[in-house]
Amino acid sequence: MNIGIVGSGAVALASAAWLAHGGHKVNVWSPTGHNADALRDEPLSASGVLTTQVRVGVVDNAAALTEAADVLLIAVIVNAHRRVMDALLPHLRDGQTIIISSMSSLSALYLAEQARQLGHDITVASWGTTVLTARRQSDTHVKIMTCRVALGVSAIPCRRTEAVVSLCNTLFGERFTAQDNALASALTNINPVAHGPLALYNWTRIERAEHWPQYHYMTSMVSGAIKKLDAERIALADAFGTRVRTIEQHFAQSFSTSAENLSGIADELHATRGGPPGPTDVATRFLAEDVPFGLIFNVALGRIAGVDMTATQAVIGNAALITDRDFTAENDLLEPLMLAGETVTGLLARVNH
Repeated sequence: MNIGIVGSGAVALASAAWLAHGGHKVNVWSPTGHNADALRDEPLSASGVLTTQVRVGVVDNAAALTEAADVLLIAVIVNAHRRVMDALLPHLRDGQTIIISSMSSLSALYLAEQARQLGHDITVASWGTTVLTARRQSDTHVKIMTCRVALGVSAIPCRRTEAVVSLCNTLFGERFTAQDNALASALTNINPVAHGPLALYNWTRIERAEHWPQYHYMTSMVSGAIKKLDAERIALADAFGTRVRTIEQHFAQSFSTSAENLSGIADELHATRGGPPGPTDVATRFLAEDVPFGLIFNVALGRIAGVDMTATQAVIGNAALITDRDFTAENDLLEPLMLAGETVTGLLARVNH
């Protein structure tokens, strides 16, 4: 297939290497500028769980990427989802599938509804997390650390879910199963409930730019705070009539862990993997991405469904206190999605379209 990848970070390059290695024609567009330019002249190399050297194309804009693609993969941080979606929308063609890796704050619903208003008959697929974990070693080299053994995927329109499962399995191997809808995919994302407390309770390490292996510092009490946020996430899913994995089940499926409790899982991962290192920049996405597009989104759902979000709100408040940022204002999807006046029935009708 012809695959267009939006992004030039670690996950984007890992996906490009994986797909090109599988025989697909891949083009990359870096929406932030020229971060992919080195790939015009040099091959893309991957190491880790996949060792390969492949050629990928580089295009200059959304129009060029969309024109050549059967499938588009959006692999940028959620903060940039609306911006890149708005760039893609005028150029989309009927029959295209857009995969969002990973989806949060119902950005898939935003894209699907905006495309429908423009008369485009597209399919939007959502993953609650990335299929690959990776580190960018240079402009032309990426280390792929993990390919998840199991991952859920949803589709808008919902009637195309099975086709989306088949497509994703064709592209990345037999590891995908169907989820109820895009809301289930959004609530599958455990990064916000894990990253917020982990960053805040290790904040002095981040400020001092210390080396700190994050699983080693996911201590029993930090894990306890994460579990409180996770309980609220699961309650949200129940209120909207869907089921999601616990954070422990997520780690077991992603990394084949065997410990039963979260702090035990963290100890196990630290012993077997020794990392990854925690963030060393106060601008870390652990807060900049996961608070506005994860935790604040969850609170918005809690208001709709009447679910108590006390623990989540406490972490949001502490994140705002220590950074002096208005994270609610940074989510540019809540207003166009009109969640403030939504109901459980109304939102389910939209994601189950």
